[in-house]
Amino acid sequence: MRTVLSRPDFRLLFGALLASMAAESILLLALAIWVKDLTGSDGLAGATIFAIIAPMVLAPLVGWAVDRYPRRRFFVAVNLATALLLTPLFTVSGSDDVWLIYVVAGLYGLSYLTLNATLAGLIRDLVPVELLAEANGALQTVRQGLRLGGPLAGAALYAAVGGWLLTALAMTGFVVAAAVVAPLRAPGAPAAGTGLRWSAELGAGLRHLAGTPALRRALLGYGLGSLVMGFTESLIFAYVDLGLRRDAAFVGVLVAVQGVGGLVGGLLSASVVRRVGEVGTLAAGVVLFGPAALALAYPNLWLGTAALLLAGLSLPLITVGLNTLIQRSTPAGLLGRVAAASEALVSAPQALSIGAGALLVGVFDYRLLFALVGLTTTAAGLFLWRGRHHPAPATPATPPLTLRIPHPRQPPAPAPTPAPVAPGAPAAPGALTTPAVPANTRKEWPFHVE
Repeated sequence: MRTVLSRPDFRLLFGALLASMAAESILLLALAIWVKDLTGSDGLAGATIFAIIAPMVLAPLVGWAVDRYPRRRFFVAVNLATALLLTPLFTVSGSDDVWLIYVVAGLYGLSYLTLNATLAGLIRDLVPVELLAEANGALQTVRQGLRLGGPLAGAALYAAVGGWLLTALAMTGFVVAAAVVAPLRAPGAPAAGTGLRWSAELGAGLRHLAGTPALRRALLGYGLGSLVMGFTESLIFAYVDLGLRRDAAFVGVLVAVQGVGGLVGGLLSASVVRRVGEVGTLAAGVVLFGPAALALAYPNLWLGTAALLLAGLSLPLITVGLNTLIQRSTPAGLLGRVAAASEALVSAPQALSIGAGALLVGVFDYRLLFALVGLTTTAAGLFLWRGRHHPAPATPATPPLTLRIPHPRQPPAPAPTPAPVAPGAPAAPGALTTPAVPANTRKEWPFHVE
C-alpha cells in the first residue's frame, strides 16, 4: 500500500475518495434507520437499500456515458450532482414523507453506479497494472475502516438532532471530493464511438464479460451468492430486534464491528491477490461469508461479533478481487461499460434478494433465512474456487499505427537502342526497331499500395 500511496496523483484521488466515502458511511445506514424510525417496519427499512440498488438496470447506458467523456471531469460533475440530489431530505418530517427518502435513495444509487464506473477507469489511468490490486486494496481499507466510526456517528447524530445534519455533512463530503479531484491531471477517456450502432455499443460491456472466461466465471459465482446475500440487509434488523432485544440504532454498532473485519480484509487483499489470483481472492471472500451467516442464525452477542468480523473480512476480498480482474482484463475505452455492466450483473440478483428478504423476514424465522444464506454462499464460493486457475488476460494494448507509403511500380527495363542505320540501308539481322510514341499518348505509371 505504501508504494501506491507514494504516487502524488493517486494520493490526490485517495483524498477525494476519503471525503466521499465518509459521506457515504454516515448516510446509507442512517437512511434505513430513518425509515425504520418513521414507519416501525423492518421490511421498509431494508427496502431503502433496494431503492439504492434498483437503478442498476440502467448500467449499460451509464457505462456508455462514462466511456464517452473525460473521467476526471465526469467524476467532478457527478459528485456535485450527488450533493444536489440530497437536498430533498431537508423536507422529511414524518411518515408521509418516507417516499422522499426512497426517491433520494434511488437517485443516490444511480450516482453510486456512475461514480464506481468512472473510478474504475481513473484508477487504471493513474496506476500501473502491477499496482492495481494495491490501489484497490487501499481504497477498500479506507472504505471498510470508515465503518468503525461512520455508522456509529451517523446513528448518534440522527438520534441527537435528526436527519438534517446528516444530510448537510454528506453533501459537504461530496463537494469536497469534487474540489480535490478538479485539479488532477488524468488522461481523457477514449471516445466510445467505434462505428457500431448505438445499441451495439451499449451492449459491448456485456459481450466482453461473456466472452472472457475468468470474468464469466467470477460473475456467475458471485451472482449466485448475491441471490441470497441481500437477505441480510433486512435480517440484521430482525436479528437486533428479535434476537438481541435491542433497538434499531444498535445496528450501527454491529456495522462498526464489521468495519474492523473489513479493515483487516482491505490490508490483506493485495497480498491475497498476489498469492491466489483475482478469481481466487473473490472465491475466498464469498466462502468466508457463508460461516458468518450461519453463525448469525444463533442470537448471541459474542458469536454475532465474531460472525460480523468474518463477514467484514470477506467483503474487501470480494471487491478487490473482482475490480482488479475487470481492470486487468478490459481495454481502456471499454472499461466504463464493463465496470457498470458487472456492477449491474451482481447488484441485480442482490436487489432481488433484498426485496425478497424484506418480504420473507415477515413470514419466516430470520434464523432459517440466515442458514439459507450461509449454505448458498458457501456453495457459490466453492464454485469460484474451482475456477481460480483461470488466468486474467493481460490488458489489451492498442496496436501501434503502421503507415504503408505507396511507391511507384518499377517499369521494365527499356529496350536497347538500335545502332543508327544509314538511310536506305537494310537493318542488320536481329536488330530492334522501336516505333515512335506520340507524346500525347504516354501514361504515368500507377501507384501500387501494398
